[in-house]
Amino acid sequence: MPDAHILGIESSCDETGAAVVRSGEQILSNVVASQIATHQPYGGVVPELASREHLRAIVPVVRQALAEAGQTYQSLDAIAVTQGPGLAGALLVGISYAKALAFALEKPLIAVNHLEGHIHAVLLGHRQMEQRQSEGGKLHFPVLALVVSGGHTHLYLAQVEENLWTYRNIGHTRDDAAGEAFDKVAKLLGLGYPGGPIVDRLAGHGDPLAVKFQIVQIKHRDRREHKQGEDKPVQAEEAGPQFDFSYSGIKTAVLRYVETEHLKPAIEARRRALAGIDKPALEDILRLCDRQTLDLVASFQRTMVNDLVAKTLAAAREYDVQTLFVSGGVAANRELRATFEREAGMQGLPVFFPSRALSTDNAAMIAAAAFPKFLRREFVAMDFSAEAGMSLR
Repeated sequence: MPDAHILGIESSCDETGAAVVRSGEQILSNVVASQIATHQPYGGVVPELASREHLRAIVPVVRQALAEAGQTYQSLDAIAVTQGPGLAGALLVGISYAKALAFALEKPLIAVNHLEGHIHAVLLGHRQMEQRQSEGGKLHFPVLALVVSGGHTHLYLAQVEENLWTYRNIGHTRDDAAGEAFDKVAKLLGLGYPGGPIVDRLAGHGDPLAVKFQIVQIKHRDRREHKQGEDKPVQAEEAGPQFDFSYSGIKTAVLRYVETEHLKPAIEARRRALAGIDKPALEDILRLCDRQTLDLVASFQRTMVNDLVAKTLAAAREYDVQTLFVSGGVAANRELRATFEREAGMQGLPVFFPSRALSTDNAAMIAAAAFPKFLRREFVAMDFSAEAGMSLR
């Protein structure tokens, strides 16, 4: 297998990333410029601001990644960039810069699906990959991958044969992604931004059984039926049981609880107090939360985690998968990891996570996902563009 140094560039949302990865396995550098401070006053990502910040950060981030890796532009074997899904304007910043580098350096250019990057982050997250691939630790296929983040909640069956990874989607969110629900609930309760990590840290201080929430259970039509108005049958990849998610309902349930329990004055007071603190710590937020709020947060997180785990493991049983991957920003959630490890272990199903640093958006996962494409010489022409709604197949 050739020794290849690939520069990965990631700009799909609100973090500008650049990394150099050797042969899809060894991370030589992984630099991320965060935009949290930019978007914090708005409680969420503002697309126009994200694009502007990517423009400011991309050149210094790439230079830093090369310097930390001990590489030069000329020593690179290929350049990989996220093509989608993501924010169109943000994606175009990374793609335009990657095209310019590839053209000027006469290097091959590889387009990578952001979701595939998250799946390959699991492989990168384990230093003992070679040991896992030896007898007793080998990855067994098919793999079921849950990609769960602020913008995505997807289930994929993954197979690999001769460096060709293929994916079949067997579940997705019908409305809010799981990470989006975490962020919106945190914003609703005046807990700060980004909300997911704050909810995770606060949940341990509350009673997860205090508030009863229900998650919508989606009934699926028979996938063997013809689509209305069409003569041809449903595509083969849509055949078979689907395990979809829906999280807009629990967000509404939290809002109703806030209204019926008259929590809005306390929320506004907390929001004002946190606005006056530069980089509030967990202790600052805890001091501003009463027992009822902490119980609400803990109950919300427990309900979310239980639904994600239950549906994923149900899909694993249905499709008789041999290995489970959990990746994406929400994969850094401590309760989610602990629950998956416990419940999957009871089923005898090995479950793997990326390191917490590789759970959130980064360019190392893009460079890693590009390596199989590099081996197959799957390069793109200079006229390719961003695909904000790009699917993974």
